[in-house]
Amino acid sequence: MSALPSGRYLPDEHATEALGVELAQWLADPVNSADKALVYLHGELGAGKTTLVRGILRGLGHTGAVKSPTYTLLEPYDAQALYHFDLYRIADSRELEFIGMDDLLAENVVKVVEWPERGGDRLPRPDVEVYLEVDGKARRARLQAGDPA
Repeated sequence: MSALPSGRYLPDEHATEALGVELAQWLADPVNSADKALVYLHGELGAGKTTLVRGILRGLGHTGAVKSPTYTLLEPYDAQALYHFDLYRIADSRELEFIGMDDLLAENVVKVVEWPERGGDRLPRPDVEVYLEVDGKARRARLQAGDPA
């Protein structure tokens, strides 16, 4: 298994996107068996979660717009085999049942989930967790492999 990108200080949006590109390379490496990878993104509003997803998508070859699925809960990127979830507006984890989350998580795509804590115990353990913290005008990122089951 190749090494997960390391955490770091992210002075600007470009650095956050660059980390996303590195993470995409890790996810695309067949050694990591990441074709169904589940990635959780943690951080307060404005911490750079969607910017990191934009970097992941750029690293997978996406050239179009990348928007936060805050209102739609899911933004699929079929050509890149990636689903981008944003659970910020989930008030009760039981709501995930209504959007078919179990079926979506079983898909053979990379799943990136913002605000996974809103999913409670209805979400499985992730393969990777990314923690983004605001540090003035910059950000700090910490990445860790998910706990084994």
